Amino acid sequence: MRIVVMGVTGCGKSTVGARLAESLGAEFGDADDLHPPENVDKMARGIPLSDDDRRPWLALVGEWLASRDHAVIACSALKRAYRDQLREAADGVFFVHLAAPFSAISARIEERTRTTDHFAGVDLLVSQFAALEPLQGDEDGLTVDIAKSTPQQAVDYTRQVIA
Repeated sequence: MRIVVMGVTGCGKSTVGARLAESLGAEFGDADDLHPPENVDKMARGIPLSDDDRRPWLALVGEWLASRDHAVIACSALKRAYRDQLREAADGVFFVHLAAPFSAISARIEERTRTTDHFAGVDLLVSQFAALEPLQGDEDGLTVDIAKSTPQQAVDYTRQVIA
């Protein structure tokens, strides 16, 4: 099984993804680690990535997924086209969309900014919400309301659904 934990910056993709991978005995990866330096620099300056910026990065994410049979990766995968690119690269991709209102996510990002040196701040959140295309009925996946769930509850719910 290949799982992509998706959503806007600050929704908890890395936390939930790592816990989910551990609980499944799967390899965990963070797509942020695959961004080229130019993308990281843009995001750190609050400049949203374009589709052209994302295409080669998504190709690397797809290659990472395709080279593993049992893996979880944290990746924004905001648009249907991005998810389609990942599905074309790797068979059997299941998406877990961590969703919450803007206010809940922005509060999380403000806290993260105070405690870490993560490159993506609140200024990127507006553009990410504007770009976000939630999972559609024909996409293999589920949505978890993280405003009403702890990371462990999101993991437990995902495990129930995929069992």
